[in-house]
Amino acid sequence: MASPLPWRLVTVDIDGTLTRGHGWRPIAEAFGRLPAYEATNRRFFAHEIGEDQHLDDLLDLAAGRTVAEVEAVLAATPRLDGIQDGVAALRAAGIRTALLTHNPDYVCAWYQRTFGFDDFEGTAGPEVRNGLLTRPGPVRADKLGGLVRLLDRARVPARSAIHLGDGWSDAEVFERVGGGIAVNCDLPEVERRALRAVRTARFADLVDAIRETAPRT
Repeated sequence: MASPLPWRLVTVDIDGTLTRGHGWRPIAEAFGRLPAYEATNRRFFAHEIGEDQHLDDLLDLAAGRTVAEVEAVLAATPRLDGIQDGVAALRAAGIRTALLTHNPDYVCAWYQRTFGFDDFEGTAGPEVRNGLLTRPGPVRADKLGGLVRLLDRARVPARSAIHLGDGWSDAEVFERVGGGIAVNCDLPEVERRALRAVRTARFADLVDAIRETAPRT
């Protein structure tokens, strides 16, 4: 079904966008790694480390655990209400939905399976060996590369895509597609680069915002 809206693809960040707060904090708490989580967050927001090192530190929080243990934490993580229904509503309008995140593929796969997203681009890094997640090797935070791959697979021009996110890397994506919506964002510079800013606990409000937002001219 062709979309009557200008959007053919919606890309969605996970941490701080779908989750209420950063999704790796509950993982750190569950595995007794909260000090390490707080330390890397503090250094990242102080611009002492870059996105790659921050991502490496976050992925290390789950090293030595099973995918099932991480998925149990994901299932209990506070999120926006109605994600699955919202994704279904977008699909009914002829709009493809995809996760665009720095999360590892095993996290993306859980969100895709649980809420019905059509596709995802995350970060390759940790592998499962002897049933346990390994420590990450060098990782690269590359949302823009992920965006290109999603657009290519969906056969959608960038101007027909809209991104939902809350971080600095999301702001870069906002400017490469038809528009962006800053979701529950605490960074004024990110909100300034979005077409719209929304604070909500309901994914349905984001669906409404997508419908009400026109691509930048």
